[in-house]
Amino acid sequence: MTASKRTVRDRLLSGRQSMPRPDRETADRATWNALRDFLNEHLKEGATVAAYRPFGAEPGATLVPELPERLSETYRVLLPVTLPDNDLDWTVLGSKPLDGERSTMALTGPKGTEELATTCGPEAVEQAAAVIVPALGVTGAGLRLGRGGGCYDRALARVAAGVPVVALLRDGEIGVEIPAEAHDRSVTAIVTPAEGLVTLA
Repeated sequence: MTASKRTVRDRLLSGRQSMPRPDRETADRATWNALRDFLNEHLKEGATVAAYRPFGAEPGATLVPELPERLSETYRVLLPVTLPDNDLDWTVLGSKPLDGERSTMALTGPKGTEELATTCGPEAVEQAAAVIVPALGVTGAGLRLGRGGGCYDRALARVAAGVPVVALLRDGEIGVEIPAEAHDRSVTAIVTPAEGLVTLA
């Protein structure tokens, strides 16, 4: 991680944390509406969507029901489980392990509660018809800035060509300057409260 990336990351995190909760709630509702409309237009009911559970000041974190539960009303939802090597395994929201199945404690419950869940393997993301990813910022060309662990860069390398990869952002987090590194993966679209869904590629 370069010093420049750390500087941009710190600035964007600070901006999110300083946003008053009522403003975050309003922004999160607008973000959800735009994301929902996009997915409903492009995906069939029951399609697999790889998503995540927003926390803290992340876009979508104030939603009730939470983002994964809202998605699961229409789609099969995969949630990430971070492996010791910083790769991502995946679990199906609501799945429970059967005898002999691989399982792990994962943050799959509401408000990040830990539940025993069946894991599908890192390759499960290949089944996704859309992937929703966290991001702190995105360049105009789609380069994504995460929290620095590299988990999603590895996972996105497995996503099938043509599958939408959508980052949820606050207003002002698109078009940021991010130093590119060889492992960085891009997104194909972003959602902001003011602009809704914007296609980048």
